[in-house]
Amino acid sequence: MRQRLYQLQLVVFLTLVTMVAAIAKPQSTSLSELFPSPGQTKAAIVINKVLERYHYRKVVLNQTFAKTVLAKYLKQLDPNKSFFIARDVERFETGARNLDESMRRGELDVAFDVFRVYRMRVDERVAYALKLLDQKLSFDVAETFAFDSSEAQWAQDSAELDDRWRRRVKNDFLTLRLADKSDDEVRDRLRKRYEGLARRIHQFNGDDVFQTFINAYTESIEPHTSYMSPSTSENFDISMKLSLEGIGAVLRGDNEYTVVQSTVPGGPARESGQIHAGDQIVGVAQGLDGAMEDVVGWRLEDVVEKIRGPKGSVVRLQILPKSSGSTGHSREISLVRNEIKLEDQAAKSYLVDDLPNGPGMKVGVIEIPAFYRDFEAEGAGDANFRSTTRDVRKLINDLVMRGVDGVLIDLRGNGGGSLAEATSLTGLFIDTGPVVQVKDAFGKVEVEADTDAGVAYTGPLAVLVDRESASASEIFAAAIQDYGRGLIIGEPTFGKGTVQTLIDLNRYVPGDHDDLGRLRLTMAEFFRISGGSTQLRGVEPDIRFPTAEYMTEHGERSLDNALPWTRIDPANFKKASAMTFDMLTLKSNERVSRDLGFQMLTERSKLMRDAEEQKEISLRERDRRAQEDQRERRFKDEQDRFLRSKGITPVDEDADQVDEDALDAQREAIARIEVEEAARIMVDGISMQRGRDPRAVMRN
Repeated sequence: MRQRLYQLQLVVFLTLVTMVAAIAKPQSTSLSELFPSPGQTKAAIVINKVLERYHYRKVVLNQTFAKTVLAKYLKQLDPNKSFFIARDVERFETGARNLDESMRRGELDVAFDVFRVYRMRVDERVAYALKLLDQKLSFDVAETFAFDSSEAQWAQDSAELDDRWRRRVKNDFLTLRLADKSDDEVRDRLRKRYEGLARRIHQFNGDDVFQTFINAYTESIEPHTSYMSPSTSENFDISMKLSLEGIGAVLRGDNEYTVVQSTVPGGPARESGQIHAGDQIVGVAQGLDGAMEDVVGWRLEDVVEKIRGPKGSVVRLQILPKSSGSTGHSREISLVRNEIKLEDQAAKSYLVDDLPNGPGMKVGVIEIPAFYRDFEAEGAGDANFRSTTRDVRKLINDLVMRGVDGVLIDLRGNGGGSLAEATSLTGLFIDTGPVVQVKDAFGKVEVEADTDAGVAYTGPLAVLVDRESASASEIFAAAIQDYGRGLIIGEPTFGKGTVQTLIDLNRYVPGDHDDLGRLRLTMAEFFRISGGSTQLRGVEPDIRFPTAEYMTEHGERSLDNALPWTRIDPANFKKASAMTFDMLTLKSNERVSRDLGFQMLTERSKLMRDAEEQKEISLRERDRRAQEDQRERRFKDEQDRFLRSKGITPVDEDADQVDEDALDAQREAIARIEVEEAARIMVDGISMQRGRDPRAVMRN
């Protein structure tokens, strides 16, 4: 049952954010309607009880926690401190002195009062921004814009807020000017952006306000617990009945931007190679020649509705790459919407040979984009239903028949999936034994184990992971590492070690009543068989690639209120072998230091780190252009140098006419950089073992 719930959560999350069903255009809500309803009061009381009883992290609803909830609510509404002023916040805090007691009784007056003031402040700021657009703006002055003011103090008065908005409008204007827009185009686009911001806030109804506040409450506990209002739940139900069509991207709202959280294996976004986690979507257009709509400041649901559409249709996106920061140069890409099928996510294999450190040796690479299992076909009695484990077993047999010397499992970018598949896949490489421990909210620990005797592959094994390898990927990699069955190579993984389930709140209130919505609840945590959790820390590779040195706060580590790393007693298992990595690490470091591909990847990691750490940017046009040119040149020079070393002529992805075959070859060469080094590491280990070196590390 737990396996099915875990698989369901992946589908729920991907579906919600990638393909919300068509939503009726919302109407403006009057201020007189923005007061809590009896149904919302009832829902709040039920949510309190469910969280207190079933949430994995025990909730104590006291004054200290209530202050955290209020601060989170203000941050959700005004993350960059662009609307409220200090006296607003002081009044909210005064009115919320007994918020813990109010929340316990389901009283929501504070939440709605804050939102009504927020809506008025948005109207004031939008009016001021539109006024600024009618004035001449100078970009010769040496001043800066703090595009991340989340840690700043609240503005003391309207005059201070005016100055922040003056700089914001200048930054918005300059960003579009640097994207080769005329000043008239910029003014028209920004006018629509600011007016759209006010219009969307006016469309918030009571359910929207309630959902926003309750999610501030749940996210003050931990980041993966969330509430869906009745209207959101209805859209979810509709979307679950549809085919998974769209671009195949998991999106989230961040401040006023729509950010790509991950891409779905087999989807157009992943297949294009042009969209990556952390990229911002700032514009959406329909078809090959539809007008580009600026979506900065839009609600996530509205952006999703613009992006999704029928299979075979074209959507154009304006993207700000993560490496360029929030104020860098955008680029436009075109995608053909498509249905994402199970076979598009299936594991695949290929050979890496002709390695300079292992003449004549071959490493079989198995790419696993997700941990999938066709539950529908299985439930219908189809004996040949598709699953990760079944597909990988066939690939292993084929690779063995081709005489490979070792197998490399590539889990880069694999965000997880079925827990059952993580367990059974591990069983292909061990005989029988525990794979992962699951501890629930009541402290009960269950062990998920491989019970099928026999091993599909006994030869040298390695697993390649990166910062986007999460959940089920971490369970598999951790088990292989704990058993000493193979090497883990790459970057520390995402650190998602919690389990969620979807709860219908109506089941807790008997009789006829309004729909109360649903709660996505964190109810358990994964632990390695060695006792430590995969939560927060993820899986630390045995051999790190240099790109890991430039990882800042990433994955679970970057989320507010994430559950801490902890440990429980280890399970009863037998380690396959003791492994040492010093010599392999030394050899790899020597190669990597000279490798042009890794120099390029390291430079990209540096650029991403610099973009994440940057808090403000120049508003002087010549300085800004110089900064952007330097950033783009840094990465492009490294990339071109690497490609030419491989005999590949670099392709400009932003050119009007692009040779798609040449572009695919370029992307494949870049994707193989880490794979080929991982294969060389394996060859070193195999050679040491065959030479009976006492430092041998690869199990045969």
